[in-house]
Amino acid sequence: MQHQINSHPTPPPGCPAHGNTQLFGPEFGSDPERHYDHLRSLGPSAPVDIAPDVEVELVTSYDAALYILQNPASFVRDSRRWNALNEGRIPEDSPALPMMGYRPNALFSDGAAHARLRQAVTDSLASIDELQLVRQTQQSADYLISQFSSDVRGQADLMSDYAQPLPLLVFSDLFGCPPEIGDRVIAGISGIFEGTPGADQVLGGALGELIALKHRRPGNDVTTRLMQHTAGLTDEEVLHQLVTLLSGGTAPLSAAIGTSSALYLSEDWPAGLPVEDAVVQTLWNYAPIANYAAHYPTHDVDLGGRILRANDPVVISFAAANTDPKLTEHREQLSGKAHLAFGAGPHACPAKDPAFMIAVTAVESLLNQLPDVGTRVRFQDLSWVPAPWSRSLVSVPIRFTPRSVTHTAAEPTRSQDASPTPATAAQHSVVSYQQSATHSALKPKSGLFSRFLAWTRGE
Repeated sequence: MQHQINSHPTPPPGCPAHGNTQLFGPEFGSDPERHYDHLRSLGPSAPVDIAPDVEVELVTSYDAALYILQNPASFVRDSRRWNALNEGRIPEDSPALPMMGYRPNALFSDGAAHARLRQAVTDSLASIDELQLVRQTQQSADYLISQFSSDVRGQADLMSDYAQPLPLLVFSDLFGCPPEIGDRVIAGISGIFEGTPGADQVLGGALGELIALKHRRPGNDVTTRLMQHTAGLTDEEVLHQLVTLLSGGTAPLSAAIGTSSALYLSEDWPAGLPVEDAVVQTLWNYAPIANYAAHYPTHDVDLGGRILRANDPVVISFAAANTDPKLTEHREQLSGKAHLAFGAGPHACPAKDPAFMIAVTAVESLLNQLPDVGTRVRFQDLSWVPAPWSRSLVSVPIRFTPRSVTHTAAEPTRSQDASPTPATAAQHSVVSYQQSATHSALKPKSGLFSRFLAWTRGE
């Protein structure tokens, strides 16, 4: 069933001849809030096209989103139930498939299978030392800032030079990657975001080698803890969980760091408020994971007068739910953590506390290292990635007083050092877990992680 859109002096999102609002493309990317406002007028949920020829039910109401996220008996995550996919109605090359297609990880599992995988992940993350994580983040931040801060123009792009590569350095460290494998992990995940052919094989091959290495030489790292967990994960299961942590962790963190920094540096930001407030406001108003978490009703469900058919995908709009006007009068009374940026219920992000800590530390490190840093474009004029899945700034041009830096032989040029800018979060690729010779084509001679580790050793 599709709603027809009434005429309006300014045409609302969606074409009257088609009916569904499109959650992709430049029009959506330039003003997603207008699209969410229109969808709210249709009820707590409405049909949208999340990609060409891919219809889903999008939940824009905070209360309805919370109800679905906390009701695993009626709404499950296993996308092998997806009616349209099983009936051959989803294009094989659809950008929705990498984001919604089934993978054997905790995100797409339910019941006992989900509990087993999630426990292994949460236990492995819980043993991360907070002080060590802050130090790792600060060290990664210091390295990246050292690479661009000597620019004689005193200019850089906060996204490509800082926000995007920083989580990749931190995660490579947390996973216990040696330099060469860390380089390929970063090249693989960056290539997936950029849409580079063969990037999925690079990542799969590198993580496969990492797991084999940890069998021989266990370490004090997340990879080893996953492998040694009492849940008894197979190597393939460990690899899938690592991929989930990488793809589900690095891109949202990059978005949060970039948006929080731009927000804090904007002329409208009240003086004296701490960095934590900027990160919290980002999570409320610019949820890094904007529309995701497809659920499949186990039976037909009446949601505010609309029937959600069994096994048709119901996608949660974390962005719209967080900015639901019905919350406005209660936002001051709500806990700062009441936002849905990290999800809720059994599938809530297991790494929300470390993620928040990394984001805050990253912004603080930037401000401490470059005390006169400022943006060259007003926050309101910055461009957002035109994708349904993420809320990420395309670029954040910054200015600062150039610093004198003593370069070492290990230091690269900025263009070599910066991670590629993700084109869209929709370009996530399903990782092929077969070791492949393809990785040699993308294998950097001296990658970002190798250069970072050399820098930490003073080489």
